[in-house]
Amino acid sequence: MRSRGRRRGSAASFQLYTPDEERAVVRKFDRRLVVFLALLYMLSFLDRSNIGNARVAGMDDDLQGDRRDSRWYEWALTAFYITYIGFEWMALLWRIIPPHIYISVLVMSWGLTASLQAVAINYPMLVALRAVLGIGEAGFTGVPFYLSFFFKRHELAFRTAIFISAAPLATTFASSLAWLIMKVGQNGPIAPWRLLFLVEGFPSILIAAVAWTVIPDSPEKASYLTHRQRKVARLRLRHEQPSPNPKKSTNNSPNKLSLRATLSVLTSPVAWLTAAIFFLTNMAYSSLPVFLPTILTSMGHSPLLSQALSAPPYLVSFIILLTTAYASDASRSRSPYLIASALLSSVGYAFLALTGTSILQLPPGHTLRYLAVYPAAVGFFNVVVLTVSWSLNNQRGASRQGGGFALMQVVGQCGPLVGTRLYPDEEGPYYERGMAVCAVAMGVVAVLGLVLKVYLGGLNRGLDEDEGGDGEGDGLATRGAGEMEKFRYML
Repeated sequence: MRSRGRRRGSAASFQLYTPDEERAVVRKFDRRLVVFLALLYMLSFLDRSNIGNARVAGMDDDLQGDRRDSRWYEWALTAFYITYIGFEWMALLWRIIPPHIYISVLVMSWGLTASLQAVAINYPMLVALRAVLGIGEAGFTGVPFYLSFFFKRHELAFRTAIFISAAPLATTFASSLAWLIMKVGQNGPIAPWRLLFLVEGFPSILIAAVAWTVIPDSPEKASYLTHRQRKVARLRLRHEQPSPNPKKSTNNSPNKLSLRATLSVLTSPVAWLTAAIFFLTNMAYSSLPVFLPTILTSMGHSPLLSQALSAPPYLVSFIILLTTAYASDASRSRSPYLIASALLSSVGYAFLALTGTSILQLPPGHTLRYLAVYPAAVGFFNVVVLTVSWSLNNQRGASRQGGGFALMQVVGQCGPLVGTRLYPDEEGPYYERGMAVCAVAMGVVAVLGLVLKVYLGGLNRGLDEDEGGDGEGDGLATRGAGEMEKFRYML
């Protein structure tokens, strides 16, 4: 029955537009929108995480002098995440403020703040600037939600991966750039760490103006599409969510949010399980990029070599992340890839935790310790992408998608509050406690992924038996004029 329904849907779509027309629209969005958003996220992640490189480049010496206290560095990291968490609700503003305005303001704000870190004269000033930086970047976390305005459910993981893969790419770039800046700035008039903040923050200020003209508010408003392609872009998503009535629209958003539907996710086990997975994953995702240069230095490598060695794990993560997301979209499945990635990361962290114990007892600079960073990083980057996509896939309608995404971000971004305190200086060079915590966290992620898969499978069986509801308040999903299709959770 369902296969015949899909064939009828495909035939109906072909009468409105051809597969070639649809592919042309998707390719344009990939090249012009997704790649540009990935560039913005690369700058965002660069401005957020380069503090780890700045620390190795002498930031602590200039801001603290001889009275070193590692807790100041931890507070600089924590201050960012306090505001980052407190302003995660801004993800909902993608449906309220025209995106081209919203993105431009966000990019300008974090670029300016990141550059101003170069003039910090003490740690309290740096902590304050990091807090302001967190506000600007919090609003930008809603980009996957924004991408759901343009792509179908089974297309989201790969596009989200292209976007989020800018994070490991940025870390690769940051490490290489930090190494170059340290070499150039060693004998210059500006301290290398100050030069690092300036060089990496200023491009965001410039590209904010470009975002104003490049970012479309909706598929129908993309300037780089022809009139026909804009129509195809709208029609191809008519089965995904209710279409707005442009005559009644009071803003440039694709449709309005319902407060009641948005808040309904607070009673959704699906939303809470996804948020818990994101929380645990973020403990690793937030900590390794900012501490890896320090960890590598504690292994016995020079500061310059530590910067260089920080890059390869993230370059490998970038390649595997895109491959995993593509396979997930192609199979229209999330849980097998998420569970496998979480276990991979857990094994990497567990190995690192055991190397400082009597069980393995390897020298701090042993090659195997460095190689274990690769599966740890690959695993948690994969899980982040798959979790974000899974969250959007399994909330029907713009309001529930927005509410579920905001809940996932608010709960999930509390993970860095733990993650940024896992590697105090006095626990080097092995950092057994931090590595063990991340190993356990990623192991629990695998278990929760399995639980969520089983729960969603039960909901889908209920939908097959009962055509009247889905157990989560979604009911039937509107396909078109008088045409209905049952909503199904993606496993």
